[in-house]
Amino acid sequence: MANRLINEKSPYLLQHARNPVDWYPWCEEAFSRARSENKPILLSIGYSTCHWCHVMERESFNDPKIAETMNSHFVCIKLDREERPDLDHIYITAVSSLTGSAGWPLNVFLTPELKPFFGGTYFSPEPGPGRISWPDLLRMLAKAWADPAQHLKIMDSADELTQLIISIASSGSGSQKIDPDLPEAAFKAFEKSHDKVWGGFSRAPKFPSPSILSFLLSYHAHAGRSKRTEGQKALQMALLTLRGMARGGIFDQLGGGFHRYSTDSRWLVPHFEKMLYDNAQLICSYLEAFRITGDLFFKKTAEETILYILRDMSHPEGGFFSAEDADSLPSNADSASREAVIGKKEEGAFYVWPLSEVKDLLGDRDAGIVSYRYGLRPGGNVENDPYGEFRGKNILYREKSIEETARKFGMSVPAVTGILEQANMRLLEYRNKRPRPHLDDKIITEWNGMMISALAKAFQVLGDKKYLIAGSRCAEFIKTSLFDPEEKRLFRIWRDGDRKIEAPAGDYAFLIHGVLDLYESGPDPRWLDWALELSEILIRRFYDSANGGFFTNPHFPDPNLIARFKETHDGVIPSAGSVATIALYRLARHTDRRDLAHIAESTLKSFIPAMQSHPGSAPAMLLSLDFALGNPESAETRKS
Repeated sequence: MANRLINEKSPYLLQHARNPVDWYPWCEEAFSRARSENKPILLSIGYSTCHWCHVMERESFNDPKIAETMNSHFVCIKLDREERPDLDHIYITAVSSLTGSAGWPLNVFLTPELKPFFGGTYFSPEPGPGRISWPDLLRMLAKAWADPAQHLKIMDSADELTQLIISIASSGSGSQKIDPDLPEAAFKAFEKSHDKVWGGFSRAPKFPSPSILSFLLSYHAHAGRSKRTEGQKALQMALLTLRGMARGGIFDQLGGGFHRYSTDSRWLVPHFEKMLYDNAQLICSYLEAFRITGDLFFKKTAEETILYILRDMSHPEGGFFSAEDADSLPSNADSASREAVIGKKEEGAFYVWPLSEVKDLLGDRDAGIVSYRYGLRPGGNVENDPYGEFRGKNILYREKSIEETARKFGMSVPAVTGILEQANMRLLEYRNKRPRPHLDDKIITEWNGMMISALAKAFQVLGDKKYLIAGSRCAEFIKTSLFDPEEKRLFRIWRDGDRKIEAPAGDYAFLIHGVLDLYESGPDPRWLDWALELSEILIRRFYDSANGGFFTNPHFPDPNLIARFKETHDGVIPSAGSVATIALYRLARHTDRRDLAHIAESTLKSFIPAMQSHPGSAPAMLLSLDFALGNPESAETRKS
């Protein structure tokens, strides 16, 4: 039988709509029940293409006995983090404060007043060394809640944690001076963390980090003029990372587009989900690398990524879908029942290849060339595979260059290139007959704003008008389907003809940024007019006039939010404040609006304490320093 989630539009919530858990969506009905029955709330947060979310559903949320325990002792709420990034931010901050780290699935236990008191990420149904099982954790927390003395401790702990979250949320002051040395400090921080062999800025798992790449390319272009050695180092750090990713398994060598992250340091073994926001930002990074170097390698990578988005992630009316899953059914699996499907899905099944399959498709000669080029092995090419997920399977990556491949087989480069192109087409055609990963087909304003920017910049750099047409169609779709011109407000989500959820600040900021990129590609004055209209709504509803910066949520009070955040760092998706600052500086230059430059400057200053403490914390905001220090309306410039 279906639970309450069956009436939702979110693909993630619908994935849980037939669990035996008595799930509620985030709603007043659930809160009221928790208060009236004095039960704690279990808030479980994830997204539809999250591998470990699927694992926990399969192991625990589909288990009738575990579900009975959850239903008996808790009011259970499911939340799509992509629909409500504001709530996700609050409760991931809580779990990070409790445990030192957090991720998804995010499972947080709340009082009926929505104050968190315990949480974690994935929990196994079975105990292990130093690890409590999910059923044991549920029983332990239920017992503590029912014990009067323990209950008081839980409530006190929830109050303390909530106050900590509020203090974190309210950090940031606009009274700081603009520090022109911040880019150099950030460069040194990234230089210290940079992997000089494979590229990237962390050990495994390794993420693409497009904001860092954009900063390094900008630092090369601007700060590098006076610090030539550092500027050249910044460029080489970015280029090494961009080359490593495009050659690795994190890049889909057949279909284009980047997977979420690499589980190893070599970019070989990805977590196979594909997200629109990663690909949109990386398109811009590769385009900028091509613009600087003229290297066709970067141009080709950008074009192949755009082709993937236009081919596989596009709604017919012009918007772009959110993501593709990491998991899918292997080719030999039937889909007789939903339970069978959940149990049989495998990480990366759509993308990996047994060598025998490649030989059957291509024949010995071409398979030999493909195997040498892409590092295929008879027993599989994933060496460190602790769970045996990829035993006998190969992930395509560019182990050898085309020139090396030509020398190996005594052939010319054009001949090998032709063989590889034909082989890739045949492999892709065959792959497309496999069961595809789940497509999250909701359209998110924020991520579409990123893609509008990517397409506009592709037109600016490559000169192909089809990119400008696709970006303009997307902007028209957002304006028609997700913007209410009468009430002057933007919505975050569109799916199946319905829009929902009032957009937080990031949706406005990224959309303004994208629309400005369209304007600068034309210019078409209607885009400048709309960017200005959106910016005025953004400022009116989200700007902190007292301290600078932008709150994630609007100014009107929401009784179901325990805190209003102003982000002062850039994650995988840059903060609304960083993007808004750059957009408002750009708008000020186009319109001669001094008030917009002042708001941008105030927001930049609100980030400075965090950037001084952690120089690499806001690489996207650092891009606005060039505007601030060169802007005639900058107070710091006037003082100097």
